[in-house]
Amino acid sequence: MRRFSLRWRVALVMGLGSVLLTSAVAVAVWNLTSGYMLRQREQSAVRQAEVNVRLVDAALSSGSDGLTGLLTGLTTGPDSTVLLFHGGQVLTSGRQVDARELPRGLVDLGRAGTPAAQRLMVDGIPVLAVTLPIGSTDGAYVELAPLVQLDRTFRFLSALLVAVTVASGMLGVALGSWAGRRALRPLTELTKAASRIAGGDLRARLPTQTDPDLTSLAGTFNATAEALEQRVRRDARFAGDVSHELRSPLTTMVNAAEVLRRRRVEVPGTAGKALDLLTSEVDRFARMVVDLLEISRADQLAEDPASETIDLVSLVANVVAARPGGPVAMETGSPPPRVLGDRRRLDRAVDNLLDNAERHAGGVVRIGVFSRDGKARIEVDDAGPGVPPELRDRIFDRFDRGARAGRRGADTGSGLGLALVAQHVQRHGGTVRVEDRPGGGARFVVELPEAEA
Repeated sequence: MRRFSLRWRVALVMGLGSVLLTSAVAVAVWNLTSGYMLRQREQSAVRQAEVNVRLVDAALSSGSDGLTGLLTGLTTGPDSTVLLFHGGQVLTSGRQVDARELPRGLVDLGRAGTPAAQRLMVDGIPVLAVTLPIGSTDGAYVELAPLVQLDRTFRFLSALLVAVTVASGMLGVALGSWAGRRALRPLTELTKAASRIAGGDLRARLPTQTDPDLTSLAGTFNATAEALEQRVRRDARFAGDVSHELRSPLTTMVNAAEVLRRRRVEVPGTAGKALDLLTSEVDRFARMVVDLLEISRADQLAEDPASETIDLVSLVANVVAARPGGPVAMETGSPPPRVLGDRRRLDRAVDNLLDNAERHAGGVVRIGVFSRDGKARIEVDDAGPGVPPELRDRIFDRFDRGARAGRRGADTGSGLGLALVAQHVQRHGGTVRVEDRPGGGARFVVELPEAEA
């Protein structure tokens, strides 16, 4: 049962309960109905046989010669049989039956003066055998009353009860599935809202519930989401304010560092090495502040800017052309994939991926832009050693530098570039991940929903 979802477990339990209840009712109906009908048929057959045996006894007592005709008249249908055991002979009327097929004990009871009745199968036909003693002789009168019609009634009744039981089970499963779906609908909405919040959409809320049992759940969840959104907004606003305030002194530091970098030849020895370290840290600090401003600006936006239809091949080609360095091999699909989104954010995401490959993975060796399974796909292959599986999710977190954590220098980065890529891609309803590149290295894959034609 644990392999099934909660909804189907509820449906199966209701179906099983319905089957058990209906089966109990069906067994009770079968026992009562079949027993009543069988008793009625037995009583009718016994009463008829008692009337008939008195006529036969009277004929035997008077020595009448019309005994054969009398026996013929006592049969009630083509399937009924009358047997008279008298004087070592067996007279048969109606459907011919071999007397040896009858149980020996049944005939002996009649000869001994004990009435008896028994259900039998004679020549493939169900019958009720009634044996009665003959008062004037030591013989026995046996009448076989057919039960064909009663057997057909029993078959129909049993098939009807089985069908009703099966239908009841299926109805129970259907009702259980319907009830489970309605009962779990609030949980489904809760899961969707929580998934949206986990994906970065802090505006996700549960709709107002009319059920008093669910009102508190929806209210608590919405209040929690509201508090979380406000806290994230405050943190983003604080980071943005700090970053903005740092821009002026940082600009001064960058300009001063540039002046010192041009006078580097005049500062030898340990002082020169300290100057190199200082200028590299200032450059890294400048990039980190710019990235923080970008992230805080994206976090504080309540609504995304107006989207436009973008040709991804042209966008990636423009980003590559604007970067310094030699040409990069590009593979494109036909027709070029088109997405609906913000051109500035996608430019920044692609530029950060290329920058990450240049700084930390030996450069870009291939860029692919094409469609696959209804999604626009961007692939960036680098010449580095690849990304270990245990770090492939962490490198998209803010301030996580993966294997370079704890190092210093201009080439270590701030740990915000790939986080910006993930944020911008998620804003467009897409995903970003890293895979192994065939032949070695890493492959960063961005998938975005394609725009409708």
